[in-house]
Parts: sequence; structure tokens; C-alpha cells
Amino acid sequence: MPDDGLDMAAAKDGAERIVTAALLVIGDEILSGRTKDKNIGYIAEYLTAIGIDLREVRIVPDVEEEIVGAVNALRHRYDHVLTTGGIGPTHDDITADAIAKAFGVGIDFDPRAVAILAERYGTADLTQARMRMARIPDGAELIANPVSKAPGFSIGNVHVMAGVPAIMQAMLDALAERLPTGRKMLSRSVPAGMGEGRIATPLGEVQKRFPDVAIGSYPGFDPATGFTTTLVLRSRDETRLAEAEAAVVAMLAEVRAARG
Repeated sequence: MPDDGLDMAAAKDGAERIVTAALLVIGDEILSGRTKDKNIGYIAEYLTAIGIDLREVRIVPDVEEEIVGAVNALRHRYDHVLTTGGIGPTHDDITADAIAKAFGVGIDFDPRAVAILAERYGTADLTQARMRMARIPDGAELIANPVSKAPGFSIGNVHVMAGVPAIMQAMLDALAERLPTGRKMLSRSVPAGMGEGRIATPLGEVQKRFPDVAIGSYPGFDPATGFTTTLVLRSRDETRLAEAEAAVVAMLAEVRAARG
């Protein structure tokens, strides 16, 4: 019989820990500039919202040894590795083979994936090229693809998704349901209403008082008002975040008052 107390303790431990991830973007078209990546920002925001810190992003070409090396480096460093790109029907879609090599496992037509594609295209139209999308590393779990049906897959802590943004987003929704997550990062944005130069020194003093709160300064330019700055504070502790925000607001008020 399950012990509800132990289950609750385990859930609390999971909610308190910091869970990390890396993103591996695969594709010559990204590195050449022919395709502009639209996935990095989306994935970063998505993971932050569910309690996973995206710590690193790498972009590699469609070269097997590059993919294998990056996967093996990242999967031992982070809790999760997400990949995008290279799981389509063409000859240069080599991600699945590279992932299998990274894990030292075989790869073959997966009956589950074949059935999904047969339902999508019909047996008569299940061409050799389309069948390439049914090749899955041994032992992998499929990631559902509600858009075009060809599945992604997870093996170990590596999760392989399509590069097309709409398909990737649908896959990420399906994947997120089973990803272990941790304590969420909270954030506050404070418009400074002035350039960085006026607030750099006092802002540094605020940061010293709150070493456990990350405070970032992001300059901008408004044609009507000139240079301005947005201050972004990030912490997992709601109380400390509120205290730091109040300190930043007070600091800005002092700077404005001193200018008269």
C-alpha cells in the first residue's frame, strides 16, 4: 500500500531541486543562415515556465561525429538534453543514427513508428524515404507528434524533436508531460526610465545586498525619451525577490531625486 507521506515528501524534494537542460540545435541550414532559428527562445521560455533551467545551447552541423560528441558532452552535464532538427525523410537527416551511436545502441524500424506512419500515409504511400522517419534507436520511448505524426523519441535523458517550429512545439507539449521538473525561477521587470550609466554604481550596491538574486540590466533606446534601461530580477525565493525589487525601486527613486 502506498505511503502518502513518502509520496508527498518525494514530490516536495522534486519541487525544491534545480533541474537543468541543454538544447542542441542540429542543421547546416541554421549555421549557414538559410534558416533562422525560431525554437531557442520558445524552448527557453517554455522550460523556465515549467521549472527547468536552460543552461546551454549548442548548434552543430549535419555531421555525425559533431552530433555524437555534443550529445555525449551535454547528456552527462545536464538533467535533460533536447535536440531539434534532423529527423526528417531525406539523406541528410542523420540525427537518429547519431543519437544511437552516442548511446552505443542499435537502430531499426520501430513497429510503433511504422504503424503511426502507415496510418498517416497509408501503406501504399509509405515510401522508403518516409520509412526513414520510423527508424528509432533501440530502447527509446516515442514522443508524439500531433501535427505531422512522424514521432520524435527519448532515450536516456536525451529528447529528440523536429526542427519545424509548429511540429517542435506540439512535440514539446507531449514531452513536457513526462519531464521531471524542479523549483521554478521567478522574475520581476522594473523599468528604470534612464540610461545604464546613471544607475550602474548604485545598482551594483543593490546586487551586493542581494547576492542570491540575479539582477540583469538591459539597455534600450526610445526615440521619444532617449536611452533607457529595464532591470530584470530573478530568484526562486518569492520573499527575497520582493525585497530586492523594493530595493531597486528605492534606488531608482534616489537617483531621480539626486538629479533634481
